[in-house]
Amino acid sequence: MNKSISELKHLIEKSDSIVILSHVNPDGDTLGSNLALRIIIQKYFNKTPDSVCIGYLPEIYRYLPEYENLKRVEDIDLEKQYDLAIAVDVAAKDRLVNCTKVYDNAKVKVNIDHHVTNNSYGDINIIDGKAACAGAILYKIFKNWKTDIPQNAARCLYTSLMTDTGGFRYENTTVDTFIMAAELVKLGVSPVEEYRACYETKPQNMVQFQAYIVNNALFLNNGKIAAAKVTKKDMEKFNATDDYTEGIVEVIRTSRDVEISALLKETKEGYTKVSLRSKTKDLTKIALDFNGGGHRFAAGCTIKKPIDIAFEKLIKRIQLEIE
Repeated sequence: MNKSISELKHLIEKSDSIVILSHVNPDGDTLGSNLALRIIIQKYFNKTPDSVCIGYLPEIYRYLPEYENLKRVEDIDLEKQYDLAIAVDVAAKDRLVNCTKVYDNAKVKVNIDHHVTNNSYGDINIIDGKAACAGAILYKIFKNWKTDIPQNAARCLYTSLMTDTGGFRYENTTVDTFIMAAELVKLGVSPVEEYRACYETKPQNMVQFQAYIVNNALFLNNGKIAAAKVTKKDMEKFNATDDYTEGIVEVIRTSRDVEISALLKETKEGYTKVSLRSKTKDLTKIALDFNGGGHRFAAGCTIKKPIDIAFEKLIKRIQLEIE
């Protein structure tokens, strides 16, 4: 990995045009990682990458430094050939959706990720399936480069770490997680302020929307399976944006007997986006059966079927796993 990290530094030094890509439906890890890398490249390489966010920009992360400099897909030239494209926290290349061409057209393609299902689709792949988040890999990269991490980059890395460990509650929380968090706090990060900014600034309609979806969740197989549906009508009813579903699948997993929880969301194309969570079962097997991926206890996929059909197919597959 150290060789790839050195190669990345050399590539940044010699590249005139750089794009950093986050995955579709961005979360705290992909955004925090993207912006942290952008800040470091600006400060130490005197270059300004295009930081691209695919899909809706979640307002709950508006507090992140450099957030205002995130670009939407429509803000960039999809035909441009960048010298260097860096995907961060992108488990599979198809999660770049309409930015896949931008990635493929780049002279050199880098893939920085922590998902065990990542198939090393880049020219250079810096992948650590044991890392808590993509931000943790970037933290190691910056340490390897012996660059000081400014406070604004530290805040982005902290959000990456905090959100992907579920506020330091998930299985991926390790000794290394707390060491990294402590070092970021030493750099000026306030855990209280970051937590409040991320988790306690929801708009009222988001709170009401999430309560509605949780209240209508189904508990199957003697409570071992929890599943919630989000339709386009639900989104319209509450004037919800894509990020409003974040955290729901974790909430329904908290029921005592639940082994696997699932959130199914109807997409604009009429397909079904699925988020999976578990306390004990390996979800990668289920996700891969639907061409998805992720981690052992947190995975996802998109089923190219209407939500009711997708629900039936998914529940049958989950039942096979828990029986």
